[in-house]
Amino acid sequence: MDRFNAMRVFTRIVELGGFAKAADSLQLPRASVTILIKQLEAHLGVQLLQRTTRHVSLTLDGAAYYQRCVQLLADLEETEAVFSTRRQNPRGTLSIDMPSGIGSLIVIPALPTFTALYPQIELEIGLNDRPVDLIREGVDCVLRGGAALDESLVARPLAMMEQLTLASPAYLERMGTPSSLEQLAGHQMVEYISSASGKRFGLEFVLGSELRPVNLSKVVAVNSSAGYFAACEAGYGLIQAPRYHALRQLAEGTLVQVLADVAVPEMALTALYPPHRQLSQRVRVFVDWLVQLCARPGTGLQR
Repeated sequence: MDRFNAMRVFTRIVELGGFAKAADSLQLPRASVTILIKQLEAHLGVQLLQRTTRHVSLTLDGAAYYQRCVQLLADLEETEAVFSTRRQNPRGTLSIDMPSGIGSLIVIPALPTFTALYPQIELEIGLNDRPVDLIREGVDCVLRGGAALDESLVARPLAMMEQLTLASPAYLERMGTPSSLEQLAGHQMVEYISSASGKRFGLEFVLGSELRPVNLSKVVAVNSSAGYFAACEAGYGLIQAPRYHALRQLAEGTLVQVLADVAVPEMALTALYPPHRQLSQRVRVFVDWLVQLCARPGTGLQR
């Protein structure tokens, strides 16, 4: 039995929640995965996993062994990278998840520069506004806008994104264009509902050192960035969003900036990854590349 391979299979079963998913992820026959785990348990003399027809869970021994496996496998990957050309030429699959706007408007258009530098890294990219369980879903790294909610993850700051207050021309023609916060009385907003926390977001402004929330009446509330912009363009009220996401609409005239003299809080953009993957060369080079990308002029992330 190849113990390191068995450990790799075991950790993937835990992370994905099943034998079949682990086998598919590792491109192994399902029977081989079952046999490896039986051999590993026989070798250790303990039961690592409790199996039912629908669920796989860790025993107490399995939970302790999983934590050691994660660290050992991370150490092995780093050690191999130090003594091989993989340090200069990392290879393998890198699974990333990010908001659809960031992905489609900023990251993916710039990816040719990354893949030219690291041609042996294969990227699997998820574009989601929903929260992702990195461990269970086998994701190496996520990009998120706003406060990082999970303190168990390593957080790498990428940018503080400028935000704008926006409306459609048809809405402003119907409701009037506000030139001060006092003139917002009687206006409407599109409410954004976070799919990660369920929190509802109205409008926020910065007056000196004071953060002033403004909640207006609403007809529509949405939980995706695409829906948020679509509702605004359809005339349902004011929104606030990162400038990069509105560049096309501003250029085409489907949205216009309002209250330009009243500041909106900046939004943090952060790369997050599990602590046991912080030594992965694939994650490291990708996050370093993201830092450079987000600092590049013309992305619309910053002023």
